[in-house]
Amino acid sequence: MTTQGAENGPGPGLHAHVLDTVGLAIAAGEYPPGSVLRTDEMAERFGASRTVVREAVRVLESMHLVESRRRVGVTVRPADAWNVYDPRVIRWRLAGPDRPRQLRSLTVLRSAIEPVAAGLAATLATPRHCADLTAAALGMVRTSRGHRLDDYLRYDIAFHRVVLDASGNEMFARLGDVVAEVLTGRTEHEVMFHDPDPAAVTLHVQVAEAIREGDAARAGTLTRRIAVGALEELDVLLAP
Repeated sequence: MTTQGAENGPGPGLHAHVLDTVGLAIAAGEYPPGSVLRTDEMAERFGASRTVVREAVRVLESMHLVESRRRVGVTVRPADAWNVYDPRVIRWRLAGPDRPRQLRSLTVLRSAIEPVAAGLAATLATPRHCADLTAAALGMVRTSRGHRLDDYLRYDIAFHRVVLDASGNEMFARLGDVVAEVLTGRTEHEVMFHDPDPAAVTLHVQVAEAIREGDAARAGTLTRRIAVGALEELDVLLAP
């Protein structure tokens, strides 16, 4: 692949390839903190122009995975500096050896946030929120049997996005992408039963009902049960 082709032809695709490959490697620990990445070596490795490599590095810098130092190069930063809420960082960590800890960490986060969001949603949800929530819950019911996890995932993500959005709290709403990555990662990496737990599916339907009826206490309690169930499921599926 020529430099001209990388810049003027499949540039966006090549940029994404460089970004994902390097990001995955950093998240997996293949480049420990303090490692120096040379842009000229990266350009040669990927058959990419320096422009493409620099753009990928800029994205990694925005996630705080690396920092550019004059006369040194691109240096990998320690994990505690990373933007762990960035959906791509979550995706890369879930694809690597850190998956069990990452899943537990994110599921604990959900258990702290989503019950509160559901309680707020019971007070603040609009008729459209309620309709979308009911539709997503019923979609989960329809796709919860027959090993239709990809279809189920679509409705599951939609359900939790609506709950967070209906809370009326813009900080909660911005966590929709984080939750989507967690749910997607569980499915893609098969940290799920072939068919979702019927009790969990029923709980989602009940949460939708509680929010529609304006019952904040019940909505919060039921959502907490969903989170606890997810943690218990992880303990089973990730057991050594």
